[in-house]
Amino acid sequence: MNLGAPEIILILVALVLLFGAKKLPDLARGVGRSLRIFKAETSKMAADDDERPTVVQAQAQPQPAQPQEIPAAPEVSVEEQARLLEEQAARLRASAKADKRS
Repeated sequence: MNLGAPEIILILVALVLLFGAKKLPDLARGVGRSLRIFKAETSKMAADDDERPTVVQAQAQPQPAQPQEIPAAPEVSVEEQARLLEEQAARLRASAKADKRS
């Protein structure tokens, strides 16, 4: 897809008409922040992938007679997580409303 100067000018005019001249700097600022965050996260992911765990030789330590089992955390479904987050958001909204009234 080849975009020349007339096409770019037409796109810019359409953006100004759609969003208004006052909102375009805020829109561009938001897009820039989003791209910076995305770039930082992708570089962290790449760095995490590059790191390889090193093998440390364990020193001779006495083993306990019976190994203690740590109970595993119960699996929470995505739906349950969403429900819990919605409940927390509702509590926060109610708290904010109560603070406004005071």
